[in-house]
Amino acid sequence: MAAWSGTLQAEAWFNELADATVCAAKGSEVILVSISAEQSDFVRFNHGRVRQPGSVTQSAAHVRVIDHDRQAATDCALHGDGSDLDRIRQATGLARELLADLPEDPHILYSTTVHSSSSHRRGSRPDSTHIASHVAARAIDLDLVGIYSAGTVYRGFANSLGQRNWHGVESFNFDWSLYDRADKAVKASYAGFDWDAEAFNAKLQDSVHALASMRQPSRRIEPGEYRAYLAPRALDEVMGLVSWGGFSAHSMKTKGSPLLRMEQGARLSERVTIAENTKEGLAPSFQGEGFTKPERVPLISAGMLDSLLVSPRTAKEFNLVANGAGGSERPVSLDMDAGSLAMDDALGALDTGIYINNLWYLNFSDRSAGRLTGMTRFATFWVEHGRIVAPIDVMRFDDSLYRMLGDQLIDLTSEREMLLDPSTYDGRSTASARLPGALLKALRFTL
Repeated sequence: MAAWSGTLQAEAWFNELADATVCAAKGSEVILVSISAEQSDFVRFNHGRVRQPGSVTQSAAHVRVIDHDRQAATDCALHGDGSDLDRIRQATGLARELLADLPEDPHILYSTTVHSSSSHRRGSRPDSTHIASHVAARAIDLDLVGIYSAGTVYRGFANSLGQRNWHGVESFNFDWSLYDRADKAVKASYAGFDWDAEAFNAKLQDSVHALASMRQPSRRIEPGEYRAYLAPRALDEVMGLVSWGGFSAHSMKTKGSPLLRMEQGARLSERVTIAENTKEGLAPSFQGEGFTKPERVPLISAGMLDSLLVSPRTAKEFNLVANGAGGSERPVSLDMDAGSLAMDDALGALDTGIYINNLWYLNFSDRSAGRLTGMTRFATFWVEHGRIVAPIDVMRFDDSLYRMLGDQLIDLTSEREMLLDPSTYDGRSTASARLPGALLKALRFTL
């Protein structure tokens, strides 16, 4: 268990490590240290009951030693107490030993201008025990399966040039499914910074209504083109795949971007405006080489390719200007502008077609052409005259992004949903997406 508890103690602990970093550099060395830490509660639900509550406090450091054109890096776990100073020194020493045996790296680039910062985005929510009781009371007759996670995630950066950046963000994410039978289930989530019991109750009730529709006999739909509505969670799957190289300057330069045709003049609907919106996301405003991020990087503006995400290595390799992107050059605070269609009117506007709440197994069927394929999942319904008629069997779509968000896009919803990345593999993720729903004239289904 870490000795620090709360934001002020965590930042003070980080500053001690930053001081140690400054003192550890020798000669022409530059040392970079990235810190990740969290204090999180987790509650696992099954059959609507609490099955596994717990709390996690953890922290780790990534240490890089750079000397001219060589660099070496090591990772170490931290305890959040005085022993961490020795751990940082040992990690630095190990990286220094490796340095002499490594080849020169022609694409090293780090910030030499000191831009220090300290920020904390606070949230408002009852304690996790209260929320778990609230959920269990409303799921007593439901087969609800899910994970609730909440707490504060910290990120820090320090270098031996004197730069210090600290970021703390409090958030929650409840990701759940209501199960009926076989493959009949409804998946939903409620996430954000401020817990609103009534907003959660409404989302849960929407899931209950969708599950009732899932109990009707399934309908098989023949392959072909159908009018379709993509709920925000389905659009999130699409944008998650597009973000795999789509907004990357390196992928564009090496002709591997699924948005390559946009650089050559292709465009999406003028309704589509997408940005990396660091100001309103969860991710920190700095990255591992010490470069700070603009509050907003416009990626697509009114259907036209605007900016790309440029990491330091890509900037060095292709003589570009870094704009705060990490090494993957993926957006981590994706934000798509809203449209004019009220979400409550989506079924009526769809009229007759397919309502898609979730997609999965997405991949590129033709990456250079921006063509995607994937499967429907969970609550996908056949709709007639604005009313849900029946759930449909699982189907595969295969269509071009230039159609889906281009000439086949009718409108986007005026409300957007904040979707937090539920990943917890090394710790709670700070990636997020804020997306509307999308109404399409036609979506191609192949089987």
